[in-house]
Amino acid sequence: MLIPTTLAGSLPKPAWLAEPGALWAPWKLDGEALVQGKRDAVRLALFEQEHAGIDIVTDGEQTRRHFVTTFIEGLDGVDFEHRRTVRIRNRYDADVPVVVGPVSRRHPIYVDDAAFLRAETDRRVKYTLPGPMTMVDTLYDAHYGSRQKLAWAFAEILNEEARAIEATGVDVIQFDEPAFNVYFDEVRDWGVRTLERAAQGLACKTAVHICYGYGIKANVEWKKTLGSEWRQYEETFPLLARSRIDQVSLECANSRVPIDLIAILEGKDVLVGAIDVATDRVETPEDVAATLRQALRFAPAERIQACTNCGMVPLGREVTRGKLRALAAGAALVRAELRP
Repeated sequence: MLIPTTLAGSLPKPAWLAEPGALWAPWKLDGEALVQGKRDAVRLALFEQEHAGIDIVTDGEQTRRHFVTTFIEGLDGVDFEHRRTVRIRNRYDADVPVVVGPVSRRHPIYVDDAAFLRAETDRRVKYTLPGPMTMVDTLYDAHYGSRQKLAWAFAEILNEEARAIEATGVDVIQFDEPAFNVYFDEVRDWGVRTLERAAQGLACKTAVHICYGYGIKANVEWKKTLGSEWRQYEETFPLLARSRIDQVSLECANSRVPIDLIAILEGKDVLVGAIDVATDRVETPEDVAATLRQALRFAPAERIQACTNCGMVPLGREVTRGKLRALAAGAALVRAELRP
């Protein structure tokens, strides 16, 4: 199928599970009720995607509060009680857990959730994990004394988890690396190599998602400083083009990213962000189609997927439904144009 549709990861949670519109909102349930509530939310997320016409579905990250720290909660060597304040991606301050000893994976973290997702749908499935560099950037390190050493430790842990998730039958494992748009020297020196270590030995498709973030104030203000063209991808795409990662997910809709940068990713599947997650405005199918047509000037149709710019957890559910439908309808318009 040409131009299949997918999303970057998260979807808003139902109001009975967590506060709508709030990032990292606490759960409203606990115990067995929370376990069942999360699974019901995954079923609902699948329903929304399938009825909108999304081809490669996710669990909407319904089982986790935060795309990084929920994973870290399953590791030894991290203190969540005595937090420290750090600058996240040079944009905003946050109280984060502290690495106090060697990090290790004490048990499978998302494997049961991935198996549940795989069993609940006949469509292709993508499962998302945080990338090593972004994990490092979401912690205070009081043990390793080196971002690179900590990233390598995380990469090995992620690889253990990813291999177990792959065994459940998922089709794509995606690593989220928004930090790749900030720390260019580290991306070059060790970021891409630790990402490849996290994906080592996987037979399923592997992806990396690099975006400009949710539509929160800190990200919006940061974007205002980036000038008339956002050329951050120009730093990372040549490195990723030479990497063993199969797919690159990027932000295109309503952004100042020069679309011709896609051409750098020769040989990779390009997940074209055609839905703006920083606004409640619902795109029209033609809006989506216009973004995809621009991408087609610089990458073959066989390598393009229609995607969202980023996760959509902060948005309202009705807005999200509209955006998913627009994504599917816009991709269908372009698909029809490509048929002989």
